Amino acid sequence: MADQYHDLSFEERMSRVDFRASEQPHIAVDTEVCRSCTTRACVTACPANLFVPTADGGILFNHEQCFECGTCYLVCDQSGAITWEYPAGGHGVVFRKG
Repeated sequence: MADQYHDLSFEERMSRVDFRASEQPHIAVDTEVCRSCTTRACVTACPANLFVPTADGGILFNHEQCFECGTCYLVCDQSGAITWEYPAGGHGVVFRKG
């Protein structure tokens, strides 16, 4: 299975991913808690680059193209900053073969 992805560019791989975003985000970010964070680990760890620091010290998050990997939740060292749950049934990321 891994061999079929070996020669694909990042863009080609991403074209095989569907995001069925729910109106209700499966991740909530408490920007007030984020203001006291000095590491911003979620910004650098998110493989989809969905966390963006704001000028006022908060974090802007876009859930629509989330891979649901949970990395942000695992690396965050600020209690209560990130709340993560699985998307509602029928929503979320879908990987296609071809």
